[in-house]
This record gives sequence, C-alpha cells and structure tokens, in this order.
Amino acid sequence: MAAELAAVDSKPNKNEKVGEVVSTKMAKTIVVEVTRRVAHPVYKRIVTKRKKFYAHDEQQSAKPGDVVRIVECRPVSRLKRWTLGEVIRRAVQVNIEHPALATSADTRVKKTLKKKSK
Repeated sequence: MAAELAAVDSKPNKNEKVGEVVSTKMAKTIVVEVTRRVAHPVYKRIVTKRKKFYAHDEQQSAKPGDVVRIVECRPVSRLKRWTLGEVIRRAVQVNIEHPALATSADTRVKKTLKKKSK
C-alpha cells in the first residue's frame, strides 16, 4: 500500500489549461487564449479575464479556432512553457464556393481602343 502511494506521489501533477487557439503563424508554436470568469474583488461582479499562452506544437496539428488542452512543461524558449496536450474540439472550416471568387473566372472587362480611320 505504501509503495503504491509513493509511486503516485513521485509523479508530479502537471498544470493544465483549456483554451482556444488564436494563432498558428509561428513554426511549431501556437498561441492559446485561456478565458476564465472570476468575481471582482470589490464589486463582486463576474468579470471575464483572458490570458494568452505560447505552447509548443510539434506536429503542427492545431488550427486557429480549435479548443485545445495545454500542459505545463520545462521552458522550451523565452516565452514557451507549455506543450499541446490534445485537441479537444476542431474548429469548423468554412469554404466559400462562389463562381465569382474562383481564380479561373476573369470578371474584368477588356476594353480595346479602336483607331479612327480618316
């Protein structure tokens, strides 16, 4: 029994946060915005607080809008202290199929100048 407790206690619990991916423009790095609702210390009104965390994404699997879980780790760079744990919910990808937006459709009108003959 004591050996089981010692084995469980030796593994430290990692801090985890759940948030939405805001940016994936850097190589192997995602920016996750974590939102939490807390009571204001004086006015007791519920206030929404947001904080951005830089997280390491080795496979570059997260996309903007995804809801992800990030796990605390050793510092990877100056700003990154988190790694991507898992993607909880994928963002909806909207594709607009409109003929006017197609790259092959040329909607410009070509105007040619006719020379007046004398």
